[in-house]
Amino acid sequence: VQLQASGGGLVQAGGSLRLTCAASGGTFSSYAMGWFRQAPGKAREFVAAISLSGGSTSYADSLKDRFTISRDNAKNTVYLQMNSLKPEDTAVYYCAARRTWRLPTTLRDYDYWGQGTQVTVSS
Repeated sequence: VQLQASGGGLVQAGGSLRLTCAASGGTFSSYAMGWFRQAPGKAREFVAAISLSGGSTSYADSLKDRFTISRDNAKNTVYLQMNSLKPEDTAVYYCAARRTWRLPTTLRDYDYWGQGTQVTVSS
């Protein structure tokens, strides 16, 4: 499956962004989906994950009050709604996919990765 992330940009602290990840080349509803991010000089970290049907989600503890992951299997798309953004949310955000009924939350769990979209939050 191929993944294309978009929706990043420059936003002021307190603002919102919605990231989109479009999938192609596979049966989207067979893939658990995740979002990760990587800030400059830091390791890539888990943000959120969603199960095949969207019925189960998981979040990094520090983000679950501000970020929401969702998916539309009819559109082969997964979203990440980010609210109350902070400068420390600045990073490249990646979407990822794994053909599994489980809910993967670590980098090594995922087989397919998008190219990333830059999110910059100014103070």
